[in-house]
Order: sequence, then C-alpha cells, then structure tokens
Amino acid sequence: MAKRNITPPPLQGPTAKEKKYDRQLRLWAASGQEALENAHVLLLNSGPGVVGVEILKNLILPGVGSFTIVDEAEVREEDLGINFFLVDESLGKSRAEETCKYLTELNPDVNGHAVQKSIADFVVEPKILSNYTLVLFIGPNKNDDELLEDLSMDCAVEALPLFYIHSVGFYSHFSVQLPQAFPIVDTHPDPASTQDLRLLQPWPELKTFMESKTKDLDSLPDHEHGHIPYLLLLLRFLEDWKTSHDGNPPSDYKHKKEFKSFVESKARTNNSEGGEENFDEAAAAVLKSLNKPSLPSGLRDIFENVGNHLRDGKTANFWLIASSVKYFYEQHASLPLPGALPDMKAQSQDYIQLQNIYKTKARQDIEEITSDIRKREGKLTQQNDPIDPKEIEAFCKGAAFVKLIRGSSLLTSLETGTTARHESLFEALKDEDSLSPIYLAFLAYDGLAQSSADTFIQAGGQETLESLKQHAQGIISNLAEAAHEEDSQIEIEIMARVDPILQELARADGAELHNISALTGGMVAQEVIKIITKQYIPVDNTCVFDGITSKSAVFRI
Repeated sequence: MAKRNITPPPLQGPTAKEKKYDRQLRLWAASGQEALENAHVLLLNSGPGVVGVEILKNLILPGVGSFTIVDEAEVREEDLGINFFLVDESLGKSRAEETCKYLTELNPDVNGHAVQKSIADFVVEPKILSNYTLVLFIGPNKNDDELLEDLSMDCAVEALPLFYIHSVGFYSHFSVQLPQAFPIVDTHPDPASTQDLRLLQPWPELKTFMESKTKDLDSLPDHEHGHIPYLLLLLRFLEDWKTSHDGNPPSDYKHKKEFKSFVESKARTNNSEGGEENFDEAAAAVLKSLNKPSLPSGLRDIFENVGNHLRDGKTANFWLIASSVKYFYEQHASLPLPGALPDMKAQSQDYIQLQNIYKTKARQDIEEITSDIRKREGKLTQQNDPIDPKEIEAFCKGAAFVKLIRGSSLLTSLETGTTARHESLFEALKDEDSLSPIYLAFLAYDGLAQSSADTFIQAGGQETLESLKQHAQGIISNLAEAAHEEDSQIEIEIMARVDPILQELARADGAELHNISALTGGMVAQEVIKIITKQYIPVDNTCVFDGITSKSAVFRI
C-alpha cells in the first residue's frame, strides 16, 4: 500500500487582535491588555475640556473597554479651534456627545457614553461611582469648594483611583489619589537587578551538578575548562575558599576583592585568547552575586501589614498570596526562586541542564506556596474561586520587587490637609530649583475659581492677576505658619518664584494650549494605564509640567 503524504497542520499565526495591539502587548502582556479592556473610565470634564479628551484619546487607541464623558457644556466657537474632536457642525450641540462620537471612531472596539449634566449633579447620584474603574476630574473646580473633597472621599470608599488635572496656558498639573493600599506585583524592574542565583544557598541538585562538572577541574581539556558555566565555577571556588576561612564566604568588600583575584588566578592564560571568557564572567559576578539574601524594604512593609488585611471572610488575592509568601520566607529564610538565568559562556547541553535545575527549583517553591494558599482558602468563609495559578506564579517570580503604594487623599483645601503635608510642600517651595511653585499657583487658581465661580477669569488681566496673588500669598502664609517658619524673607522669595506662573495663568484667561494639553494627556494616560493594568510604578502623587522650559517634576504631597 502506497504511503500517503500527510500535510502538516498550518502554523497558528497571530490573531487580528494580536496584530492590532502587538507593540503594547510587548509592554504589558495579555494580562495587562485584558485589564485595560475590562476598564471603564469616567471623565468629569470642565473648562475648555481639551486635556480630558486628549487623555481619553490615548486610552482609546490601546483599547480601553469603555469610557463615559460627563460635560454640561455646549460646543462654542472657541472650542473648534483647540479641540480636534469637534467639527463645524458640532457648534451648539452637546460637547460630551460630540467628542464621544468622534473619539469612538478611533477604535471600534471601545464603547463610549456621553452625559450632558453638571458634575455636581452627576456625582450625587447614589452609588454612581461603583460603575467605574477610574475617575478623571478636570479642573478648575468652579462649582463649590466641597465637590472635590466629597469626590475624593467617595472614591476612597469605593477604592477608586482619582486623578485631578489642570492645563492652563503653558502650565499643567495632575495629582493622583490611589486606594489606601495599592499593590503592584509586576513592577518591571531592570532585568539585571532581578538575577537571583542563590550561590550562598545552593540546594542539593545544584551542588551535585556543580561537583560533576568541576571534578578534576585542573585536568580538564581546554575546551571543557573554558565552557564551564561561571556560576558553577563560583560555587566550586566558594567551597575552596570556605575551607581556609572557617567555613565563611567572602562577606565584605575587602574579602570579595580577594576572592575575585582568587577566581582570576584559576583561569588558563596559555591559550590563543590569552584567557577564558567564563572565568572573566565569574570574576565580574563576584561583587553582585555573592550577597546574603535580604528582605527588600517594600516587601518587608507588605509582610508587616499582611495581618491587617486577612479576614475570616473574603480576602483580596494579593494579601492571601503575600501571607503564604511570608510563611515561606519564615520557613526558608529566602524568597521563592525566580528561576531565570543570565546568558553565559557554556556548552548548550550544560546550560540547558542548568536552566532545568533552576526552573525545577522555582516550580517546587511555587508549588509549596500554592499548597499553603489552598489551605488558607479552605479556611475562608466567603472566598471566591481558587486563585489562578498564574497569579501566584507572577507574585512568586517577582516577589523581591513587589511594591505597595500608600495612597494619600487628594485634597486641594489646605485647611483639610495635615501638618506633615503643609511642611513637605513648604520645604519643596523653598528649593529654588523646584517646580512646586506651579502646584501652588494651581492651588491659588482653584481658590479663585471656588470663591468667584460665576465670574471666574471674566474680569481678566490685572484684576485676575491681583486676585490670584492674594490667594497665593494666603496659601504661602498658612504654609509658613504650619511649618513654624518665622523668617518673612522666605515667604517673599517663594512669592517671587510663584508670581511669573500666576501671570501666565492670568494671561491665558482660562484657555488651554492644545500642544500642552496633548502632552499632558499623554502623561496622564500613561499613569492611568499603569494603574489599570497594575504594572510598572505610577506617579506618587503629584506631577507638574512647565511648557516654557519643557521640564516636568514629580513629588509627593
């Protein structure tokens, strides 16, 4: 019977969605994209409204699931000159509906909603914020001095991230309010900093492999000698070092330098290369790889607070995993092994075997932690479905770089702030090179808006500038009093640095420059994506941009 040719199945190429979002998938992977597509962003728009639309543009393009625009304004002539998502036919129509219509044209996968209603009327609806993932509030707040503070408290209750944003003339600012405890597992650290070879705590399988490859090291042929993986060389020479140092590895800089010289002396130099690359790699790794394992400060903070977040009922996945990782650390005096290896000079079969040893140990650590998590889940009365093994694995592999951000309340009223907040802001203002005067200028801008909402900026020119100066001077005086500063000259110097910014805010007459708002929109959208995907480390908690000098600054207030 003749043989039939069997056509192999076609290779599975990328889907249309993967092709569409290829570049961003390389940044935040499928898990981040899924989080983005499940998000619903609320924009509370006011003023010219350009920066809010620009933020949404930069969220719609990568595929945010849904957005809602709340804006009571109707399209005016001046809107057509600065808002790229309005056309001549939009004149006199709802600005929320018109911008929503043209924004959704950017990406048919995104759902857009428009509400023509004042922000104050919208947010008072019961439980309205529970429908959203994140809130964007565009300043200035011209309604009443309690709206932002009420919104801040409501978002805190719902554990919703809140952004407060300004863009006026050549200056912009945004502040971020995160939930009180906001954990980020995938912080994307520098790959060079994530290597954990565990050379001072080798496990039996690694030691056995090292002994098999370095036995009779001096009698090995040159090719084999020059291809022993450097970490096996370090393990071998550590054993030799310990025999002459009371069983102790090199622990300080002086001894590590001596050990490095010891490693270099073992290389063969009577060859065509004049040395061996694997020994060079071993010597270069001494200072960074021979460190006793220690608990990173960020993870220590999480371990110290994990007990406050464990409940008999439902417990957030993050804290349940953290409790098991803490227990693992207490049992082994080390974190779960990440399992990744750097590139190194080695024969392919040796490198593959070494990889398998590290990956096997990493899997064993994850299995041990997973087993403990399942026991804890069984004791909870309201726990949902078992935690996805991928979520556990992600935490274990990046445990050393997990970060817990302590969200702070977003309050622009200094009367409701804390003394520590006053002092930190005053200290920043005293720095001649700091951009914090921009933040203070926007505080004064908000103060003027709240005190004269109906006539805000309408006076224009010198009258507006004098009002802004009065508000700014009052804020500076309050800060100086809270900081117990008695030198009045410092207040004068701070006011002198704030004055040019106030002049620009008054000159702009409440208007936005599209290029500044577009850039600010990109900056804010980047932080929004970090928060929604819970990847990378977001701004904590205030950012300002100076469009005149093209400088930005981030500081915590």
